[in-house]
Amino acid sequence: MLIAQISDTHVCAEGERLYGRIDTNAGLARAIETVNRLKPRPDLVLMTGDLVESGQAAQYAMLRKLLSRLEMPVFVLPGNHDSRAALRAALTDHAYLPGEGEFLHYRAELGPLTLIALDTQVPGADGGNLCAKRLEWLEHQLTLNQDRPTLIAMHHPPVPIGVDWLDRSNCANAEGLAAVVARHLQVERILCGHVHRAAQIRFAGTVVATSPSTAYQVALELGHDGEAHLIEEPPAFLLHRWHGGALTSHVVPVGDFGAPQPYG
Repeated sequence: MLIAQISDTHVCAEGERLYGRIDTNAGLARAIETVNRLKPRPDLVLMTGDLVESGQAAQYAMLRKLLSRLEMPVFVLPGNHDSRAALRAALTDHAYLPGEGEFLHYRAELGPLTLIALDTQVPGADGGNLCAKRLEWLEHQLTLNQDRPTLIAMHHPPVPIGVDWLDRSNCANAEGLAAVVARHLQVERILCGHVHRAAQIRFAGTVVATSPSTAYQVALELGHDGEAHLIEEPPAFLLHRWHGGALTSHVVPVGDFGAPQPYG
């Protein structure tokens, strides 16, 4: 089974650019083209938040237009730049999204895997949180079928990646999440966005993996605690392969690099 994880697309309204210069819509469009032409083709796409730049209806309309080009199912969850209400309104045909309730949590059975999408959004804040109510929901989901390997998807990572200014806006109450996850050995990976970089960190008996962005990357300034910096490195996404009882993750750069060539 193949899962393409696309994150932090920051889609703008049609014709607009992020900060007046970054064409995030084109970045997602190129990523979709790359996903569609992968061989073998992914079974589905998972989008781990910050789908649009500021939660506006026109931005979600553009997101819908771009996602219509995907040749496989897509599952989304909100990030801190999203609006739960606007996301629900724009994607009413995505039956896995709950039609009501405070959070956009859901569970999906995907072939041999279970996906648990966990809503970490705190409206009006950059950082995320996992309150007692959310962790209670997660605990219940993890007890339903403990024999199935499980992926937890959430926007904010529960661990720092080493860029100090960015790490201040990760997911609060990591200790609570760790306590829940440590009780459930079927959790194969926690898949996150938010940090606009690929990183892997051990956590509570499993691994947290963060995805690069299709919009721009955060500058890799380890220990940097000053002004926030981005860098227009190439867009990229993660490709997760479930095979032989193990999950292997690859970083896929977005672009035209020509056809594979023989050595020599």
